[in-house]
Amino acid sequence: MYALTPTLRRSAAALTHSKNHGMTPGPLALLPPIYLYRRLLRAHRKYLPREMRLLGDEYVKAEFRAHRSVDNPAHLIGFLTEWQLYAQKIEGNSWVGEKLDKGKVEKMSDEQIGQLYELMQAIQKRGTEGDLEDGDGGESGQKSQ
Repeated sequence: MYALTPTLRRSAAALTHSKNHGMTPGPLALLPPIYLYRRLLRAHRKYLPREMRLLGDEYVKAEFRAHRSVDNPAHLIGFLTEWQLYAQKIEGNSWVGEKLDKGKVEKMSDEQIGQLYELMQAIQKRGTEGDLEDGDGGESGQKSQ
């Protein structure tokens, strides 16, 4: 899948090295792509509801497939780091209700913003389909008294 060259390993170590001199725990070491990919799918299976898991699995698979031939070490390290942080949030259930970091959104390319918008639409569509399956048809609009 991806090859972690010695240069890439050194770059990853430099980025993930703790600068706090042992006072607080530093970030975890960067996982190799195949292990991270498997961890993500396991986390989805264990911690997410079925509908969210299916959507998440599709997205993870598409993203890892799209980044299979990335040669830029900085881009690859950023990609793996963000997915590893995502896995930690899923496993710790700290993602519920969390908003995107404004700084990260500002750094996104137009293509990434487009992907984020498509993901939002897919989530909303699946939510609407779930409401229809619950039996009210989404049309009642009446509050029970």
